[in-house]
Amino acid sequence: MGSYQFHESASILVIYALFFSFAHLLFFSPKLAIAQQGDGVSITLSDFQALLAIKRELIDQRGTLKSWNGSRNSACSGSWAGIKCIKGQVVALQLPFKALGGRISSKIGLLKELRKLSLHDNLIRGTIPSSIGSLPNLRGLYLFNNRLSGLIPPSIGSSPQLQALDLSNNFLVGSVPSTLVSSPRIYRLNLSFNSLSGLIPPSFSSSPSLTFLALEHNNFSGLVPDSWGTPSKKGGNAVYQLRSLTLDYNSLYGTIPHSLGKLGKLEELSLSHNKLNGTIPDEITRLMDLRVLDLSANGINGSFPKGFDSLKNLSTLNLKANHLSGPIPRSIGNLSSIALLDLSQNNFTGEIPTSLETLSNLTSFNVSYNHLSGQVPPRLSKKFNSSSFVGNLQLCGFSTPNPCPSPPPVMSQAPSPSFEPKATHHRRLSTKDIILIVVGSLLVILLALFCVLLCCLIRKRTASKTKNGKRGGIEKSLATVGAGAGGGAASGEAGTNGGKLVLFDGPFVFTADDLLCATAEIMGKSPFGTVYKATLEDGTQVTVKRLREKLAKSPKEFEIEVAALGRVRHQNLLPLRAYYLGPKGEKLLVSDHLSKGSLSSFLHARGQETTVDWPTRMKIAMGITRGLNHLHTQENLVHGNLTSSDIYLDEQNNPKIADYSIHRLMTDSANTNAIATAGSTGYRAPELPKSKKPTTKTDIYSLGVIILELLTGKSPSETMDGSDLPQWVASTVKEEWTNEVFELDLMRDVSSTGDEMLNTLKLALHLVDQSPDSRPDAQQVLQQLEEINPTMAAELPTEEPAEKSHH
Repeated sequence: MGSYQFHESASILVIYALFFSFAHLLFFSPKLAIAQQGDGVSITLSDFQALLAIKRELIDQRGTLKSWNGSRNSACSGSWAGIKCIKGQVVALQLPFKALGGRISSKIGLLKELRKLSLHDNLIRGTIPSSIGSLPNLRGLYLFNNRLSGLIPPSIGSSPQLQALDLSNNFLVGSVPSTLVSSPRIYRLNLSFNSLSGLIPPSFSSSPSLTFLALEHNNFSGLVPDSWGTPSKKGGNAVYQLRSLTLDYNSLYGTIPHSLGKLGKLEELSLSHNKLNGTIPDEITRLMDLRVLDLSANGINGSFPKGFDSLKNLSTLNLKANHLSGPIPRSIGNLSSIALLDLSQNNFTGEIPTSLETLSNLTSFNVSYNHLSGQVPPRLSKKFNSSSFVGNLQLCGFSTPNPCPSPPPVMSQAPSPSFEPKATHHRRLSTKDIILIVVGSLLVILLALFCVLLCCLIRKRTASKTKNGKRGGIEKSLATVGAGAGGGAASGEAGTNGGKLVLFDGPFVFTADDLLCATAEIMGKSPFGTVYKATLEDGTQVTVKRLREKLAKSPKEFEIEVAALGRVRHQNLLPLRAYYLGPKGEKLLVSDHLSKGSLSSFLHARGQETTVDWPTRMKIAMGITRGLNHLHTQENLVHGNLTSSDIYLDEQNNPKIADYSIHRLMTDSANTNAIATAGSTGYRAPELPKSKKPTTKTDIYSLGVIILELLTGKSPSETMDGSDLPQWVASTVKEEWTNEVFELDLMRDVSSTGDEMLNTLKLALHLVDQSPDSRPDAQQVLQQLEEINPTMAAELPTEEPAEKSHH
């Protein structure tokens, strides 16, 4: 679900500046305390009695409301938690994240000057009091992430000042009152993750002020309203502001309304997992600001509408699991901002357009289970694995078992002097011609058989000599490079081509020739080189990074540095198993291959049906921090370029950091260029472009971004309204839209994990502080994570068992 930040009127901002000057400390103080500032006026009797009634019906497990005692003189003094007053009347009641239970008292309707009621992220049960609708000055009502049940009172939206209403993630049932958007100032309505049913009120589609409408994960049925952008009797010629419309996971049917094309400011349209049919209306292509279009898991048919390439800002296009047919338009290659493109489980035909190869921002791509044919464009087959292409019987070239057939050889023949284009007679072959053709064919077959037998004999002879401890043509030269972590030494071996392979401690035993003859598949590229998945002849898979020859240090300096890296061992660091120096300057680094892939693909390339729960994310965050702490404190090393693409997961989702300190193997100019080009990835500390030198503090900044990535599910390479990920999170938290920071997967269990998530969020924001000196070190970060979840900290292994040396 997209996120947007909106500001209240200027008068409200002035009030907040005076009376909420320290409200941002809500997310940065250890106890989430709201700073108070009283107005020195005794509270009115009516408001005093209302607050005491509210206190009586709430269950205060943490003692937050102990401050609500004393006389009327103290209520507006600033000492009562969560209370703000103006001239002795309560204007704000803010008690989020306090583990409050019980019910909301109907006496809350006595607080006639109340402008903001914020009780989100608690354990409050019962129904929403209808008396809230009698608050004439109410501007913001935030009751999300509680356990509220029953119907939504029709009176709730009757306040003429209401601007934001968020009742999401509760247990509300029944139909939705059309009066919820009766306020002319309402810009935000979130009713998602409830059990609401019935029709979507037509008034929702005719509100000119509504900017954010979230109704996903309910039981709404019927048609999607077809009056979007159509003014009501009161609407006049107003400009419609709607930017985000999410109706996923309901039971809506019928066609996609053409009137959606009138919403010229729409940035997110999500209608997935409904029962919609018909075609995609051409009017959708008018939405020039559209960034997210998700129509997956419906019954939509037809083909791509014309002019789809006009959506220049589109970053997510998900049409999975529909009945769409026809070719994939070449014009999709013009969508330069596209990051996710999922066309799987449809009836698309024809070839995959080569124009898709030019989409440099594309990180998630899937066209599986269609009727596509031909060869997969080479760049796509290298960038994405076979799961993106399977289920297309006539598609080839995306995996080793599915190669494309070689084209038949083209035989060139000089034209005969007597050749006449119009002649239709052909010379019959003579007996001599037939004999020559047969003899020639037999010679070709015999030659091919001879080559096959010769190769088999050579391989058999080589294998026999290897078994007896000998290798023909190989001069063994054992060179002790340094002791391994398990106490064993590294061993070096020269290959038949004059190269040198050095093995460190580990489970693998292979030769330089084994490595160079392995089948390889490109996994990715970086400023320093290309990464391959290599499969040795015995089936063993390893990861090989080939460094760019001109960027790496000289062989002598290289070997000194790589020897130090080869000794590093920790359960959360991907060990370096070997390196190879070729006769022409080639430099290869060999490490373990983890088939589950990187953390980046784990978070961003998974299907919508796959969820990642909070314990898994916390386990990953704690493991990464342990590995980084070991690098900093035990090895005196800096990673230098930590991203989620450099973290790999084993089958138990234990993280292992790869490519640590690889900058030590490269020249200074190569490192400078890498730093200069790494800004777009979103992990770079702000001081790095000036200092040109990675430090433990720049590593900590990158760690903070990765933890934010785990919390939000967003890729740091994306920009949110022009902000990077840390900036977007900080501004969202400041505006008190904290529930929009966390990925939806996490919000389902927020009642039990909310405290851990919030404390981890606070910690991550501390790690991405603009000032390097303000960031904690890795050991402090690890200590705080273990305090947030001591149970998990106790379950994780504290020491890696020593590996047996095979050398």
